[in-house]
Amino acid sequence: MHLNKIFPCILLLFIIFASSCKDHFDLPVQPVEDYTKVYMPQAVNNPKSYVLKISDSLQEMVYSATCGGQDYPPADINITFAVNNQLVDSFNRVNGTSYLTMPDGSYELTALKATIAHGTLSTGPLKVLVKTAGPEAISFMKDYLLPVSILSATEKINAKLATTFFKVRAEPDLNDYPIYDRSAWKIIDFSSQEVNGEGPVNGRVGCILDNKPDTYWHTQWQGASPGPPHFITIDMGETRTLHGLAFLARQADGGGKPKEVKLQVSMDNVSWEDAAAFSLGNVKENQPQFLTIFRDARYLKIVVLESYNGSYTHLAELNAF
Repeated sequence: MHLNKIFPCILLLFIIFASSCKDHFDLPVQPVEDYTKVYMPQAVNNPKSYVLKISDSLQEMVYSATCGGQDYPPADINITFAVNNQLVDSFNRVNGTSYLTMPDGSYELTALKATIAHGTLSTGPLKVLVKTAGPEAISFMKDYLLPVSILSATEKINAKLATTFFKVRAEPDLNDYPIYDRSAWKIIDFSSQEVNGEGPVNGRVGCILDNKPDTYWHTQWQGASPGPPHFITIDMGETRTLHGLAFLARQADGGGKPKEVKLQVSMDNVSWEDAAAFSLGNVKENQPQFLTIFRDARYLKIVVLESYNGSYTHLAELNAF
């Protein structure tokens, strides 16, 4: 009897639940245009890095704007770009970097205004032209930051992707700088050499100019062992534009390879100027090192300030380019 009373109640609840089910749901209106936004695709992986060649020709970086959304834009989208160098400081603070602001005159945007045409999704590639040589050029071997932003658009802007930070660095191409002929070079001064303990040839300072990678100069260790700085002074016989030096270490394991090296230059062997500082690796391979500023000189002084695992030093070959 009790079950007979419960069953009608269950049946009634089922009927009410079934009648409430619908095949159609009313969703809030979601206009397609709310999802249409313009952005810079280069900003997706900020900063966008470029290593540019040092050349008399302007070097190029690419920027653009793209429209993202469910469909093609129904009308032309007009966009204005601008460089905002004030963002360099804030980028450095947030990221713990120390990028430099690019100098005025070192760059040019080919277009400050562009259009994403009706039926397309992009402005197409636009270019930043950068001077890497000559007046107003950026200094090479230094890291710069150039913020290029979408300043305005006739469509919504994706604020998170509105600015591309171009990380810019100019580096010389070693292939453009052949090794100088050393036939007229003379070593006119040096701190010390080992003339007894390294055999009949090795140890002597002239080994760095003999075109033989298996011979080497070694600072004195027999009878005395002077510590750093160790130096060699070279007369190139004529004035040369120094772009860099190439160091070939002694082809052996163990300590003594140059680690921290200073280059001084002179035109007369009287007045000397610091021209470069190099941090070399503890390796046997040839190590070309560019000067950050090319220098004219006739005389070179190579000063080894620190060596790997020793107070002495040695070197197989020294070249300039």
